Amino acid sequence: MTIREEAIATVKLGAPLIAAQIAQISIGFVDVVMAGRLSPQALAAVAVGSSVWFTVIVLCIGLLVSVSPSVAQLFGAGRHREIGHCVRQGLWLSVAAAAACFLVLRAIEPVLDWLHVAPELIPTSIGFLHAISWGLPAFCVYQVLRSFSEGVSMTRPAMYGSLIALFGNIAGDYIFMYGKLGLPRLGAVGCGVSSAITMWLMLVFMAAYIKLKPGYRSFGVFDRFEWPRWTEISTLARLGTPIAVSLFMEASLFGVAALVIGSIGTIAVAGHQIALNVAALTWTVPLGISLAITVRVGQAIGRDDPYGARFAGFVGIALGAAFMSISALVMFTVPRVIASIYTQDPEVKEMAVRLLFMAAIFQIFDGLQVSGAGALRGLKDTKIPMFITTFSYWGIGMPLGYLLGITLGHGPAGLWIGFIFGLGFAAILLNVRFHLVTSANRRFPI
Repeated sequence: MTIREEAIATVKLGAPLIAAQIAQISIGFVDVVMAGRLSPQALAAVAVGSSVWFTVIVLCIGLLVSVSPSVAQLFGAGRHREIGHCVRQGLWLSVAAAAACFLVLRAIEPVLDWLHVAPELIPTSIGFLHAISWGLPAFCVYQVLRSFSEGVSMTRPAMYGSLIALFGNIAGDYIFMYGKLGLPRLGAVGCGVSSAITMWLMLVFMAAYIKLKPGYRSFGVFDRFEWPRWTEISTLARLGTPIAVSLFMEASLFGVAALVIGSIGTIAVAGHQIALNVAALTWTVPLGISLAITVRVGQAIGRDDPYGARFAGFVGIALGAAFMSISALVMFTVPRVIASIYTQDPEVKEMAVRLLFMAAIFQIFDGLQVSGAGALRGLKDTKIPMFITTFSYWGIGMPLGYLLGITLGHGPAGLWIGFIFGLGFAAILLNVRFHLVTSANRRFPI
């Protein structure tokens, strides 16, 4: 296969996943806009609740995404009937993860007190979390079915499911938050109710799609019932736990950074939020490519083609880096135009422009690190990458950012320099590891 053919195959596989990620980000945007129309208190309560919710689901996604490389390797090896068994055990893992996180969300109030969340926001935030927690089982099961579908190169259902979630959430927010169709006005809590219902709709759609689509029948996912088998479940958990930790470390890095920047002042927070929002939007593309790389590499390993795995990995990494280089060029060229989309305040705009220059450099390293991590996941190599990312984010990124931004007084720009060095270190080590592991032309375990 040529570079062009591999690139086209990766893009075809990744394009629906990119669309799915954009739809997921849009859901959060809709929640913020509609809550903001209720009141500043409702917006703040949803922001607090969403932050907690995001932390929990990042752990769930990381744990359950282990199904994707496992399925991809079995698919590449032609062991189709074993895929159904893998998915069924993954479903048991999703039930356990959902139950644990459900209990965490139900007992989160002391944590909010400990974090000194404004007392007037806590009741509404807790109401939001209690409501959305009922969607957690559906979300976790959906993630397993989605990972299975991606592992066999069927990525469009993820896009369809995310679009259903987006439009369903818009309708649900309108109905439950504002009390339409004769229902009571639930305010910010209605946002949680809407999200929970939407998650169940996504699950129903995905399960029906897999059940009814002929292309899935050879895998026999729903052919029979299986009791949990702890050996297989623990294998998936051992593969997924490092991914969950890595995702949590990255998410918590930006969460803590937001709190640190909050101590600097309103202008700093606003400018930081603009730069971070732009970076998050463009990040959906390499993230979608990364998920596709995992599948392409995993399937090559299943075919006992280590050279093909190496080739697919580096072509995908190059695609991710190329897109982020283009987006970085845009940020370097027209930062004021981008900032003007978000604000007309001259001080905030100036701060955003400064940070967009930082974000442009950050983009390239972020594309390299997420693509490299995706390639390593395809090899089922997750433990060492966990140590790499944890040290990069918290051993380099945050300490350096705090030193430059707070101790030495360079403000948000100093923190972003720390992000650049942390992400850069992770990007280099992850890609070097992929090179070293695949250069030996060794066989990989299926």
